[in-house]
Formats: sequence, structure tokens, C-alpha cells
Amino acid sequence: MFLVVFRNRKRSRIDAAAYSRDAEVMEQLAAQQPGYLGFKSYTAEDGEVIALSEWVDEEAALAWRRVAHHAEIQGKGRAEYYESYTLFAATPTRIHHFQRDET
Repeated sequence: MFLVVFRNRKRSRIDAAAYSRDAEVMEQLAAQQPGYLGFKSYTAEDGEVIALSEWVDEEAALAWRRVAHHAEIQGKGRAEYYESYTLFAATPTRIHHFQRDET
């Protein structure tokens, strides 16, 4: 598994409807890419967002990065939507899992 964590803060005066449309299109497009496993996004009380995408491997994540429409929307994000962001991309070195069995 390969994880991409996108930690961001949006600008105070963005076109929220346009951002939502672009985000929805990106989620749908990503889901069609080979190696895509899933996506979730979480917003903290202070407005910071953590978006997590999961891929089968680094190659699949890099292929997503090179999709032309994705790159176009990334540029729009830097120009119009984001105050700041940090992207973390890595293969987890350790994974712990717990599942309660209700019997």
C-alpha cells in the first residue's frame, strides 16, 4: 500500500461551490485510476483538512499525479483555493490493525 496525505488550509475567500465541484470531479477521476484503493477527507475544527488517498503502490500514485486533468486542477488549487498545503507520500513502515469480533 502507498499513502498520499494532503494536509491543507483553504483561502478565506474561495468560490466554495467551484471548489466542491472540482473536488468531486477529482474524486471520481481518481477512483477510475488503476491501483486506486480509496479516499477519505477530514476537517478539523480550526479548518485544517487532511485528505488521505490509498494506492496499491507508488507507481499507481505517481501515475495519478501525471493525469493531465488532475495536474490542471492542482494548478487551480495553488492559484485559487489553498492558503497552504503539505503533501506526504510514503509506504507505511509499520501497520497495526485491530478488529473487534462480536460473537
